[in-house]
Amino acid sequence: MRRIALIGLTWLATGAGAVPAMPGWMAGCWSEQQGPNWTEECWTGPRAGTMLGSGRNGHGEDLRSWEAMQIERSGDGKLIFYASPKGTPRVAFPELSSGPREIVFANPQHDYPQRIRYWREGMDLAAEISLMDGTKAYRWHYKRQLGS
Repeated sequence: MRRIALIGLTWLATGAGAVPAMPGWMAGCWSEQQGPNWTEECWTGPRAGTMLGSGRNGHGEDLRSWEAMQIERSGDGKLIFYASPKGTPRVAFPELSSGPREIVFANPQHDYPQRIRYWREGMDLAAEISLMDGTKAYRWHYKRQLGS
């Protein structure tokens, strides 16, 4: 039995059959403030192949937009980002690439955005949406909210 466990651990360490890791480094609540304009995103930690997210932005005390998001593992093991702005039907963005502190999702058939990228810059979380070729990019630089 011990030998089987060691073989299994060796197999996992080599990456054989590896599935993409959930981006647990996104977990927590994040915010960006630029004068009276603000944006917030909160992500649960990975559990049961799913991370749940919510986002909102506004100006002063006015809410301008909100969004429900999920990152889920599909039946084939790949990750998919789902976005549902203001309760509209969710749109799928399959994982394009990932690393230890970065993940990129893309849906070339979507009007905008077509690419969604998250990455860590030290203790901060950065996000970018754009067209597939990187044009029309919009970025956020989030700081972790206290207590998250």
